[in-house]
Amino acid sequence: MSAIDTLIAQISDPRLRERLTAEWDNAKKEKKFGLVFEDHLPELLPLHGAKPRKGDLVCRRQGALKDVWQIKSIHAGVATCVQPSNEAHPSEPTRAAAEPVQFPVDELLVVREFGEPIFPALVPVDAVQNGPADAPWHTLIEADNYHALQLLDYLYAGQVDCIYIDPPYNTGARDWKYNNDLRRA
Repeated sequence: MSAIDTLIAQISDPRLRERLTAEWDNAKKEKKFGLVFEDHLPELLPLHGAKPRKGDLVCRRQGALKDVWQIKSIHAGVATCVQPSNEAHPSEPTRAAAEPVQFPVDELLVVREFGEPIFPALVPVDAVQNGPADAPWHTLIEADNYHALQLLDYLYAGQVDCIYIDPPYNTGARDWKYNNDLRRA
């Protein structure tokens, strides 16, 4: 859900909420919107290799990424967690909205909100040799574009010759080999 939809949903006056919803629906028909054009909250990134610590935002490994908890304490492999009351930005300090719940630490996955600093680590998923063994190899990295570029700049500044990132989608361009106008599909 976009940030503006979230804000409209918080309006208590039903007539005002209905009118704003209708106006927003009309605006969306006239202008392109999508991940590039509007905020979707919360945008979370799982950190699979991070060890959960007190204060971290976490989700359950087998649960939904957006079902976040904040660790209040860890003792004997068990984390005591509370759900943050600010759903739009769960990492902002707020009072707990629910009673504490306990989870085994090994069932938890650390998450960060988009734009928050993350532990500087990249895990290559494959490498492609394109020439003799002493020639450069091509490394494939599966990651969110923003975070991968941030980490490449931090870890390998001045050492990367070329980066290929997936192109922007749903731009309406007609010179692509695939359907790039999802609104008309």
